[in-house]
Amino acid sequence: MTRGPLLADLTTLRVGGPAATLVETETEDDLVAAVRAADDDGVPLLVLGGGSNVLVADDGFEGTVVRDARRDISVADDPSCGGYTVTVAAGTPWDDVVARAVAEGWVGVEALSGIPGSTGATPVQNVGAYGQEVAGVVAAVRTWDREERRLRRLACADCHFTYRHSLLKASMMSADPSGRVWRPTPRYVVLDVQFQLRSGDLSAPVQYGQLADRLGIEVGEKRPLGDVRSAVLELRRSKGMVLDEDDHDTWSAGSFFTNPILGPGDASRLPDEAPRYPAGEAAPTGAIKTSAAWLIEHAGFERGFMLPVSRAALSTKHALALTNAGGATAAQVIDLARHLRDGVRDAFGVVLEPEPVLVGLEL
Repeated sequence: MTRGPLLADLTTLRVGGPAATLVETETEDDLVAAVRAADDDGVPLLVLGGGSNVLVADDGFEGTVVRDARRDISVADDPSCGGYTVTVAAGTPWDDVVARAVAEGWVGVEALSGIPGSTGATPVQNVGAYGQEVAGVVAAVRTWDREERRLRRLACADCHFTYRHSLLKASMMSADPSGRVWRPTPRYVVLDVQFQLRSGDLSAPVQYGQLADRLGIEVGEKRPLGDVRSAVLELRRSKGMVLDEDDHDTWSAGSFFTNPILGPGDASRLPDEAPRYPAGEAAPTGAIKTSAAWLIEHAGFERGFMLPVSRAALSTKHALALTNAGGATAAQVIDLARHLRDGVRDAFGVVLEPEPVLVGLEL
């Protein structure tokens, strides 16, 4: 156990003050014990994976930070899906899973290449990119239920996946029936994730136009898994979305805002040229999804935009990434986020919602 580590050293934005306590766990039993101990003592809890989807205040975190150091992947044949059931410990870096899937011929996550963070975080956010979401391949999520103090297996349907949302995330964002607020860690702490992946050499049908263009194919066609992974990594690098220690333009939490889902009334007030995409089956009838990046740029914010006397910036490569240009503080990042949110609201009447977990901060 170590006291006083800077969370700036544990997060991809590289901002954030010290944690009162850091616990590194090597086994599932140790992870559960650390969570239980914090809850028993009434201490705030932050279970931290790769630190890629979190923004921590400069004052730090007056509680226990638990990091899952497990890196386990187990594989079993699964005749029901013509492939494999792959069970991954929550602490395993997500891109390690995708790289192995491509190498082994496991179909269904190749378009999720290059996403930073841990596997345990993927079902919380229902991570998605380039036409794929983990919801499409999750069979079950095994968790520690902090309320009922027991192991609990959530089948895919139990997770209530929607766009960048799940039961797990919902349990963090609002109080449960007992009145307890679990934030900044969900009530359900992910222990491992079970995926059902088909066997094959070719990808799932490519559903994202930009990726199809990069591959030189039509939407709906397939390509070898390795080709899709390479194309996705090239696209992400071009947008500064692959972490590079030497490039401040990649020091971010990924996409800072989710793409807004708008009802027919709000959507009708958008300019005709604003992007409009299907909002998904769970969205209200007539709803559309639009591009947060488009709204930011067309509200007048150029890539690379910075507030005066600040080291937080819009990425020069992608208008949806807020970056640490070197020496930024969490206060500067959140100030920039507020400025962008307010500018988009004033221009289009749309309020952008943050994607990262805010610890000790409010937008």
